[in-house]
Amino acid sequence: MKNLNPEELLFIDGKLTSSESGDTYEVINPSTEEVAGIVAAASLKDADLALAAARRCFDETDWSTNTAKRIKALKQMRDGLKASADEWREQVIAEGGCPRPLTHGPFLDGPINSIDYSIELLEGYQFEQSIEDLGSLMGGETNRIVRKEAAGVVAAITPWNAPVQININKIIPALAAGCTVVLKGAYETPWAATMLGRVAANCPDLPAGAFNVLTSSPKVSLGSKLTSDPRVDVISFTGSTATGRTVMESASKTIKKVFLELGGKSAMVVLDDADIAEAMRHAAFITYHAGQGCAHNTRLLVPRSRYVEAISLLEQIFRAIPYGDVNDMNQFMGPLISAKQRERVLSYIEIGKAEGARLVVGGGKPQNLAKGYFIEPTLLADVDNNMRIAQEEIFGPVLVVIPFDDDNDAVRIANDSIYGLAGSVISASTERALHVARRIRTGSLNVNGAYFLAPNAPFGGYKQSGIGREMGIEGFEEYLQTKTIAIPGKADK
Repeated sequence: MKNLNPEELLFIDGKLTSSESGDTYEVINPSTEEVAGIVAAASLKDADLALAAARRCFDETDWSTNTAKRIKALKQMRDGLKASADEWREQVIAEGGCPRPLTHGPFLDGPINSIDYSIELLEGYQFEQSIEDLGSLMGGETNRIVRKEAAGVVAAITPWNAPVQININKIIPALAAGCTVVLKGAYETPWAATMLGRVAANCPDLPAGAFNVLTSSPKVSLGSKLTSDPRVDVISFTGSTATGRTVMESASKTIKKVFLELGGKSAMVVLDDADIAEAMRHAAFITYHAGQGCAHNTRLLVPRSRYVEAISLLEQIFRAIPYGDVNDMNQFMGPLISAKQRERVLSYIEIGKAEGARLVVGGGKPQNLAKGYFIEPTLLADVDNNMRIAQEEIFGPVLVVIPFDDDNDAVRIANDSIYGLAGSVISASTERALHVARRIRTGSLNVNGAYFLAPNAPFGGYKQSGIGREMGIEGFEEYLQTKTIAIPGKADK
């Protein structure tokens, strides 16, 4: 095993620190099922200290109003993370089972590089401007100033599936906006959070309390503490829809601003004029990071006229997908995060078979891998959209294939879901694909192999896939409040 040198400490009020109780817990490598290291297990008292520090920093320092200081601090964070990237990479692979090639893209290097977008946005953002005087019910000439102000203390609660990306996408825009942050990292992937604390501890322009990091075991209800505490102004949560409902209910008691990025059951619609072989290669993306992505296209919608051909091609592709060694630069499918998650996915495969779906490929634990929480790439055909496997989020390398009659039928099936996070449309005609894409009620759509993910592209869901947007100007403004100030006189030109 490599010498990982992970950060084992919490980061509270500007200092790296052990848990108040001295408790730690073991971090399990899902590729080997072995202990990779330990990390501090925060208590409710640690959470209280972090919240007090964040509240004090926001209320008593100039962090929220000193744009120049925030720009300097963000640049220091960026530079520190870039310098630590190779060391952090090994930790990301060890704690999350992330295939090494993915860390050179959206699971590490990409998010670090995306910090530049927030810095550039902050450098040019107009926090205050006058609006046109259209008169007033009260009469008189008035200059109205619309002012954007930091929303306050942010509690950021993040999942294990893409932890570096999601942690950075939450804390950097929040800090840029002038908020202070308490980050609760995922239990399974704590080092994706604690490394941020290690780097922050060496940023001289980041005041104590502006950023805090907590990691803990499920035995301590840190999440409910953060979502209900009156010192928190904004909840930024990414996770399951079921947990999102609980977060929203808890936050409602103190009427907090809530951002939720939740589950998905996204559909890839392949129209009848598409290059079917190319489309099926895109469909195999479900095995990327073992299907552990909320925006993955988990439902494949194929025309009945091309259904048999599609299944035949998919079978060949799925049988050839390599997996097992997360350090192999030619592989992008790793293990599931835990034994519990593997059993959950396997149970859904059995549910699908019991519902009448046909197992074409996979469906079990690989016989050639004695260790690791792996599942074979799995293809289920003859699926009806009313089945649980077509309606519920599985979060594994499992693709369900559903036939449709025409474009209208495809749109109907795609929209027949409580979710609305992402999706894809593939056609020989971009115009036709766009026509279909505009009718699908989701937050993001990919057309003909293009991909939506970018620092300036807002991401979020319709329906029960969430509230609000992450990334882009929209994501930055999730952490701002709007104030209107009226003064006598004409608006500045």
